[in-house]
Amino acid sequence: MRVVVAPDSFKGSVSALGVAEAMERGVRAVFPEAEVVKVPIADGGEGTVEALVAATGGRFEERTVRGPLGEPVRARWGVLGSGQAVIEMAAASGLPLVPKDRRDPRVTTTYGTGELVRAALELGLRKLVVGIGGSATNDGGTGLARALGVRFLDAAGSDLPEGGAALARLARIELSGLDPRLASAEVMVACDVDNPLTGPRGASAVYGPQKGATPEVVRELDAALSHYAVVARAATGRDVANLPGAGAAGGLGAGLLFFTPARLRPGVGLVLEATDFDARVRGADLVITGEGRTDFQTAMGKAPVGVAAAAKRHGVPVVCLAGGLGDGADEVLARGIDALAAVVPAPMALDEAVARGPELVEAACARACRLVRVGMRMR
Repeated sequence: MRVVVAPDSFKGSVSALGVAEAMERGVRAVFPEAEVVKVPIADGGEGTVEALVAATGGRFEERTVRGPLGEPVRARWGVLGSGQAVIEMAAASGLPLVPKDRRDPRVTTTYGTGELVRAALELGLRKLVVGIGGSATNDGGTGLARALGVRFLDAAGSDLPEGGAALARLARIELSGLDPRLASAEVMVACDVDNPLTGPRGASAVYGPQKGATPEVVRELDAALSHYAVVARAATGRDVANLPGAGAAGGLGAGLLFFTPARLRPGVGLVLEATDFDARVRGADLVITGEGRTDFQTAMGKAPVGVAAAAKRHGVPVVCLAGGLGDGADEVLARGIDALAAVVPAPMALDEAVARGPELVEAACARACRLVRVGMRMR
Protein backbone atom coordinates (compact mmCIF):
# COMPACT_ATOMS: atom_id res chain seq x y z
CA MET A 1 0.00 0.00 0.00
CA ARG A 2 1.30 3.44 -0.95
CA VAL A 3 0.00 6.49 0.93
CA VAL A 4 0.90 10.10 0.10
CA VAL A 5 0.54 12.54 3.00
CA ALA A 6 0.44 16.11 1.70
CA PRO A 7 -0.76 18.57 4.37
CA ASP A 8 -0.48 22.32 4.73
CA SER A 9 0.64 23.66 8.11
CA PHE A 10 -1.74 23.98 11.03
CA LYS A 11 -0.79 27.62 11.52
CA GLY A 12 0.20 28.53 15.05
CA SER A 13 0.43 24.87 15.99
CA VAL A 14 2.39 22.56 13.65
CA SER A 15 4.42 23.16 10.49
CA ALA A 16 3.50 21.36 7.30
CA LEU A 17 6.47 19.04 7.79
CA GLY A 18 5.42 18.38 11.40
CA VAL A 19 1.88 17.54 10.27
CA ALA A 20 3.23 15.21 7.56
CA GLU A 21 5.39 13.40 10.11
CA ALA A 22 2.44 13.03 12.50
CA MET A 23 0.29 11.70 9.66
CA GLU A 24 2.98 9.19 8.77
CA ARG A 25 2.96 7.87 12.34
CA GLY A 26 -0.83 7.58 12.19
CA VAL A 27 -0.71 5.66 8.91
CA ARG A 28 1.94 3.25 10.21
CA ALA A 29 -0.08 2.55 13.36
CA VAL A 30 -2.71 0.93 11.12
CA PHE A 31 -0.73 -0.05 8.01
CA PRO A 32 2.79 -0.78 9.34
CA GLU A 33 4.03 -2.08 5.99
CA ALA A 34 2.77 0.88 3.98
CA GLU A 35 5.05 3.02 1.88
CA VAL A 36 4.42 6.57 3.11
CA VAL A 37 5.47 9.47 0.88
CA LYS A 38 5.62 12.80 2.74
CA VAL A 39 5.00 15.93 0.67
CA PRO A 40 4.47 18.92 3.00
CA ILE A 41 2.87 21.72 1.04
CA ALA A 42 1.99 25.41 1.31
CA ASP A 43 0.19 28.07 -0.70
CA GLY A 44 2.88 30.75 -0.87
CA GLY A 45 2.53 32.11 2.64
CA GLU A 46 4.25 31.19 5.87
CA GLY A 47 5.79 27.73 5.68
CA THR A 48 6.40 27.71 1.92
CA VAL A 49 10.19 27.62 2.26
CA GLU A 50 10.17 24.80 4.80
CA ALA A 51 7.63 22.77 2.83
CA LEU A 52 9.49 23.03 -0.46
CA VAL A 53 12.94 22.43 1.00
CA ALA A 54 11.68 19.36 2.86
CA ALA A 55 9.81 17.98 -0.14
CA THR A 56 12.72 18.38 -2.59
CA GLY A 57 15.71 17.52 -0.41
CA GLY A 58 16.98 21.08 -0.59
CA ARG A 59 18.86 23.25 1.87
CA PHE A 60 18.28 26.39 3.90
CA GLU A 61 20.17 29.65 3.57
CA GLU A 62 20.12 32.61 5.97
CA ARG A 63 20.89 36.29 5.52
CA THR A 64 20.73 39.35 7.75
CA VAL A 65 18.50 41.83 5.91
CA ARG A 66 16.60 45.04 6.51
CA GLY A 67 13.32 44.33 8.27
CA PRO A 68 9.99 46.10 7.73
CA LEU A 69 11.01 49.01 10.00
CA GLY A 70 14.59 49.15 8.76
CA GLU A 71 16.05 47.16 11.63
CA PRO A 72 18.20 44.10 10.87
CA VAL A 73 16.46 40.72 10.90
CA ARG A 74 17.79 37.23 10.25
CA ALA A 75 15.77 35.77 7.36
CA ARG A 76 15.77 32.18 6.14
CA TRP A 77 15.23 31.16 2.54
CA GLY A 78 15.88 27.97 0.61
CA VAL A 79 17.49 26.28 -2.34
CA LEU A 80 15.43 23.39 -3.68
CA GLY A 81 16.83 20.06 -4.75
CA SER A 82 16.10 21.16 -8.31
CA GLY A 83 18.34 24.22 -7.92
CA GLN A 84 15.55 26.79 -7.64
CA ALA A 85 15.58 29.45 -4.94
CA VAL A 86 12.49 29.77 -2.74
CA ILE A 87 11.83 32.94 -0.76
CA GLU A 88 9.05 33.93 1.64
CA MET A 89 8.56 37.66 1.82
CA ALA A 90 7.18 37.14 5.32
CA ALA A 91 10.65 36.08 6.52
CA ALA A 92 12.05 39.54 5.77
CA SER A 93 9.00 41.82 5.59
CA GLY A 94 6.29 39.98 7.51
CA LEU A 95 3.73 41.32 9.94
CA PRO A 96 4.98 39.30 12.94
CA LEU A 97 8.30 41.17 12.65
CA VAL A 98 6.59 44.42 13.68
CA PRO A 99 5.37 44.86 17.29
CA LYS A 100 1.68 45.69 17.43
CA ASP A 101 2.32 49.14 18.87
CA ARG A 102 4.66 50.03 15.98
CA ARG A 103 2.58 48.85 13.02
CA ASP A 104 2.34 51.62 10.44
CA PRO A 105 2.03 50.62 6.77
CA ARG A 106 2.92 54.16 5.73
CA VAL A 107 6.57 53.50 6.54
CA THR A 108 7.18 49.74 6.42
CA THR A 109 9.32 48.42 3.58
CA THR A 110 9.88 45.32 1.47
CA TYR A 111 13.60 46.14 1.12
CA GLY A 112 14.65 42.98 2.97
CA THR A 113 12.71 40.80 0.54
CA GLY A 114 14.65 42.42 -2.29
CA GLU A 115 17.87 41.60 -0.45
CA LEU A 116 16.87 37.93 -0.40
CA VAL A 117 16.22 38.02 -4.15
CA ARG A 118 19.65 39.61 -4.62
CA ALA A 119 21.24 36.92 -2.42
CA ALA A 120 19.77 34.22 -4.66
CA LEU A 121 21.10 35.97 -7.76
CA GLU A 122 24.54 36.26 -6.15
CA LEU A 123 24.60 32.47 -5.70
CA GLY A 124 24.03 32.10 -9.42
CA LEU A 125 20.41 31.00 -9.07
CA ARG A 126 18.19 32.19 -11.90
CA LYS A 127 14.95 30.36 -11.12
CA LEU A 128 13.18 31.87 -8.13
CA VAL A 129 9.92 31.08 -6.36
CA VAL A 130 8.73 34.00 -4.23
CA GLY A 131 5.84 33.53 -1.78
CA ILE A 132 4.14 36.84 -0.98
CA GLY A 133 1.77 36.18 1.90
CA GLY A 134 1.82 37.67 5.40
CA SER A 135 3.24 41.12 4.75
CA ALA A 136 3.62 44.09 7.09
CA THR A 137 3.99 46.45 4.14
CA ASN A 138 2.07 48.67 1.77
CA ASP A 139 4.89 50.07 -0.34
CA GLY A 140 3.93 48.63 -3.72
CA GLY A 141 7.11 46.57 -3.77
CA THR A 142 9.27 49.69 -4.03
CA GLY A 143 11.47 48.52 -1.17
CA LEU A 144 12.23 45.30 -3.02
CA ALA A 145 12.96 47.30 -6.16
CA ARG A 146 15.35 49.62 -4.27
CA ALA A 147 17.32 46.61 -3.04
CA LEU A 148 17.64 45.55 -6.68
CA GLY A 149 18.93 48.94 -7.82
CA VAL A 150 15.86 51.01 -8.72
CA ARG A 151 15.66 54.62 -7.48
CA PHE A 152 12.44 56.46 -6.61
CA LEU A 153 12.88 60.22 -6.85
CA ASP A 154 10.88 63.29 -5.89
CA ALA A 155 10.53 66.46 -7.97
CA ALA A 156 13.89 67.77 -6.69
CA GLY A 157 15.66 64.58 -7.75
CA SER A 158 16.12 63.31 -4.18
CA ASP A 159 15.48 59.72 -3.15
CA LEU A 160 12.13 59.23 -1.44
CA PRO A 161 12.09 57.73 2.04
CA GLU A 162 10.94 54.15 2.49
CA GLY A 163 7.27 53.22 2.74
CA GLY A 164 4.02 53.62 0.88
CA ALA A 165 3.04 57.10 2.04
CA ALA A 166 6.08 58.76 0.44
CA LEU A 167 4.97 57.52 -2.99
CA ALA A 168 2.50 60.40 -3.12
CA ARG A 169 5.57 62.58 -3.89
CA LEU A 170 7.02 60.26 -6.52
CA ALA A 171 8.09 62.18 -9.65
CA ARG A 172 10.48 59.82 -11.45
CA ILE A 173 11.74 56.25 -11.38
CA GLU A 174 15.36 55.61 -12.35
CA LEU A 175 15.86 52.09 -13.73
CA SER A 176 19.48 52.28 -14.93
CA GLY A 177 20.79 50.58 -11.77
CA LEU A 178 18.37 47.63 -11.88
CA ASP A 179 20.30 44.39 -11.33
CA PRO A 180 21.11 43.11 -14.85
CA ARG A 181 21.00 39.49 -13.67
CA LEU A 182 17.22 39.76 -13.53
CA ALA A 183 17.11 39.81 -17.31
CA SER A 184 18.01 36.10 -17.39
CA ALA A 185 15.97 35.14 -14.34
CA GLU A 186 12.65 33.34 -14.07
CA VAL A 187 10.59 34.68 -11.15
CA MET A 188 7.51 32.70 -10.21
CA VAL A 189 5.36 34.43 -7.59
CA ALA A 190 3.17 32.29 -5.35
CA CYS A 191 0.07 34.35 -4.65
CA ASP A 192 -3.27 33.15 -3.28
CA VAL A 193 -5.27 36.39 -3.60
CA ASP A 194 -6.58 38.17 -6.68
CA ASN A 195 -6.82 41.78 -5.45
CA PRO A 196 -5.84 44.66 -7.75
CA LEU A 197 -3.37 47.27 -6.56
CA THR A 198 -5.88 50.01 -5.67
CA GLY A 199 -9.56 50.71 -5.14
CA PRO A 200 -12.14 49.11 -2.85
CA ARG A 201 -10.55 45.66 -3.28
CA GLY A 202 -7.01 46.97 -3.41
CA ALA A 203 -4.01 46.46 -1.15
CA SER A 204 -4.68 49.42 1.13
CA ALA A 205 -8.43 49.01 1.58
CA VAL A 206 -8.51 45.25 2.13
CA TYR A 207 -5.27 44.54 3.97
CA GLY A 208 -4.18 47.93 5.33
CA PRO A 209 -6.32 47.80 8.51
CA GLN A 210 -4.73 44.56 9.74
CA LYS A 211 -1.34 46.25 9.38
CA GLY A 212 -2.33 49.23 11.50
CA ALA A 213 -3.99 51.58 9.00
CA THR A 214 -6.88 53.78 10.13
CA PRO A 215 -9.56 54.71 7.55
CA GLU A 216 -7.70 57.99 6.93
CA VAL A 217 -4.41 56.15 6.40
CA VAL A 218 -6.11 53.70 4.04
CA ARG A 219 -7.24 56.61 1.86
CA GLU A 220 -3.76 58.16 1.99
CA LEU A 221 -2.05 54.93 0.97
CA ASP A 222 -4.54 54.12 -1.77
CA ALA A 223 -4.02 57.54 -3.34
CA ALA A 224 -0.23 57.15 -3.07
CA LEU A 225 -0.32 53.73 -4.75
CA SER A 226 -2.58 55.07 -7.51
CA HIS A 227 -0.04 57.79 -8.24
CA TYR A 228 2.82 55.29 -8.08
CA ALA A 229 1.07 53.02 -10.59
CA VAL A 230 0.87 55.87 -13.13
CA VAL A 231 4.55 56.79 -12.75
CA ALA A 232 5.69 53.15 -12.80
CA ARG A 233 3.65 52.40 -15.91
CA ALA A 234 5.31 55.32 -17.70
CA ALA A 235 8.78 54.20 -16.57
CA THR A 236 8.45 50.48 -17.32
CA GLY A 237 5.85 50.34 -20.07
CA ARG A 238 3.96 47.77 -17.99
CA ASP A 239 0.31 48.31 -17.06
CA VAL A 240 -0.17 45.93 -14.12
CA ALA A 241 -2.20 47.76 -11.46
CA ASN A 242 -5.47 46.02 -12.28
CA LEU A 243 -4.07 42.53 -12.75
CA PRO A 244 -5.28 39.91 -10.26
CA GLY A 245 -2.73 39.68 -7.46
CA ALA A 246 -1.17 43.09 -8.04
CA GLY A 247 -2.44 44.14 -4.62
CA ALA A 248 -1.04 41.11 -2.82
CA ALA A 249 1.36 41.80 0.06
CA GLY A 250 0.69 45.52 0.09
CA GLY A 251 1.28 45.81 -3.64
CA LEU A 252 4.43 43.67 -3.74
CA GLY A 253 2.70 41.73 -6.51
CA ALA A 254 2.63 44.89 -8.60
CA GLY A 255 6.23 45.75 -7.74
CA LEU A 256 7.45 42.34 -8.88
CA LEU A 257 5.49 42.69 -12.11
CA PHE A 258 6.82 46.21 -12.73
CA PHE A 259 10.49 45.58 -12.04
CA THR A 260 11.24 41.86 -12.50
CA PRO A 261 10.28 39.23 -15.10
CA ALA A 262 7.68 37.89 -12.66
CA ARG A 263 4.65 35.73 -13.31
CA LEU A 264 1.97 35.46 -10.63
CA ARG A 265 0.61 31.98 -10.04
CA PRO A 266 -1.87 30.50 -7.55
CA GLY A 267 0.36 29.51 -4.65
CA VAL A 268 -0.66 25.90 -4.21
CA GLY A 269 -0.35 25.13 -7.93
CA LEU A 270 3.15 26.52 -8.01
CA VAL A 271 4.17 24.57 -4.91
CA LEU A 272 2.74 21.32 -6.27
CA GLU A 273 4.62 21.86 -9.50
CA ALA A 274 7.90 22.61 -7.69
CA THR A 275 7.56 19.39 -5.65
CA ASP A 276 6.71 17.32 -8.75
CA PHE A 277 3.55 16.25 -6.96
CA ASP A 278 2.02 14.58 -10.01
CA ALA A 279 4.87 12.08 -10.14
CA ARG A 280 4.64 11.43 -6.40
CA VAL A 281 0.91 10.76 -6.39
CA ARG A 282 0.89 8.60 -9.53
CA GLY A 283 0.25 4.98 -8.49
CA ALA A 284 -0.67 5.82 -4.89
CA ASP A 285 -3.56 4.09 -3.13
CA LEU A 286 -4.54 7.02 -0.88
CA VAL A 287 -3.77 10.70 -0.35
CA ILE A 288 -4.20 12.33 3.05
CA THR A 289 -4.13 16.12 3.13
CA GLY A 290 -5.11 18.67 5.76
CA GLU A 291 -4.97 22.21 7.12
CA GLY A 292 -5.66 24.10 10.32
CA ARG A 293 -9.21 25.13 9.38
CA THR A 294 -11.37 23.94 6.52
CA ASP A 295 -14.32 26.09 5.45
CA PHE A 296 -15.86 27.62 2.32
CA GLN A 297 -12.58 29.38 1.52
CA THR A 298 -10.82 26.02 1.12
CA ALA A 299 -13.16 25.15 -1.74
CA MET A 300 -12.06 28.34 -3.53
CA GLY A 301 -8.65 26.83 -4.22
CA LYS A 302 -6.63 26.53 -1.04
CA ALA A 303 -3.99 23.88 -0.54
CA PRO A 304 -6.13 20.76 0.17
CA VAL A 305 -8.27 21.34 -2.91
CA GLY A 306 -5.14 21.78 -5.02
CA VAL A 307 -3.84 18.47 -3.71
CA ALA A 308 -7.19 16.80 -4.42
CA ALA A 309 -7.26 18.09 -8.00
CA ALA A 310 -3.87 16.53 -8.68
CA ALA A 311 -4.85 13.27 -7.02
CA LYS A 312 -8.03 13.03 -9.06
CA ARG A 313 -6.05 13.21 -12.29
CA HIS A 314 -4.66 9.83 -11.25
CA GLY A 315 -7.84 8.39 -9.72
CA VAL A 316 -6.52 8.43 -6.14
CA PRO A 317 -9.00 8.95 -3.26
CA VAL A 318 -8.37 11.87 -0.90
CA VAL A 319 -9.04 12.31 2.83
CA CYS A 320 -8.74 15.77 4.41
CA LEU A 321 -8.05 16.14 8.14
CA ALA A 322 -8.77 19.63 9.47
CA GLY A 323 -7.88 21.21 12.79
CA GLY A 324 -11.36 22.71 12.73
CA LEU A 325 -14.37 22.74 10.43
CA GLY A 326 -16.09 26.02 9.61
CA ASP A 327 -19.05 27.21 7.57
CA GLY A 328 -19.18 25.65 4.13
CA ALA A 329 -16.56 22.97 4.87
CA ASP A 330 -18.60 20.36 3.04
CA GLU A 331 -18.17 22.34 -0.19
CA VAL A 332 -14.75 20.70 -0.54
CA LEU A 333 -16.52 17.39 -1.15
CA ALA A 334 -17.49 18.70 -4.56
CA ARG A 335 -13.88 19.71 -5.26
CA GLY A 336 -12.16 16.33 -5.24
CA ILE A 337 -11.98 15.55 -1.53
CA ASP A 338 -13.72 12.25 -0.76
CA ALA A 339 -13.86 12.40 3.04
CA LEU A 340 -13.44 15.15 5.60
CA ALA A 341 -12.83 14.89 9.34
CA ALA A 342 -11.88 17.14 12.24
CA VAL A 343 -8.69 16.39 14.13
CA VAL A 344 -10.04 17.42 17.54
CA PRO A 345 -12.10 14.47 18.87
CA ALA A 346 -13.97 16.28 21.67
CA PRO A 347 -14.66 19.79 23.00
CA MET A 348 -11.31 21.31 23.87
CA ALA A 349 -9.84 24.74 24.61
CA LEU A 350 -8.04 26.25 21.63
CA ASP A 351 -4.77 26.61 23.54
CA GLU A 352 -4.83 22.93 24.44
CA ALA A 353 -5.60 21.87 20.87
CA VAL A 354 -2.75 24.02 19.55
CA ALA A 355 -0.30 22.62 22.11
CA ARG A 356 -1.33 19.03 21.34
CA GLY A 357 -1.32 19.45 17.57
CA PRO A 358 1.05 16.61 16.54
CA GLU A 359 -0.59 14.15 18.94
CA LEU A 360 -4.10 15.01 17.73
CA VAL A 361 -3.12 14.79 14.05
CA GLU A 362 -1.48 11.40 14.55
CA ALA A 363 -4.54 10.01 16.33
CA ALA A 364 -6.97 11.42 13.76
CA CYS A 365 -4.93 9.96 10.92
CA ALA A 366 -4.97 6.55 12.58
CA ARG A 367 -8.77 6.78 13.00
CA ALA A 368 -9.14 7.66 9.31
CA CYS A 369 -6.93 4.76 8.28
CA ARG A 370 -8.97 2.32 10.36
CA LEU A 371 -12.05 3.42 8.43
CA VAL A 372 -10.14 2.94 5.19
CA ARG A 373 -9.26 -0.58 6.34
CA VAL A 374 -12.93 -1.32 7.01
CA GLY A 375 -13.75 -0.18 3.48
CA MET A 376 -11.03 -2.44 2.08
CA ARG A 377 -12.54 -5.44 3.88
CA MET A 378 -16.02 -4.62 2.60
CA ARG A 379 -14.69 -4.51 -0.93
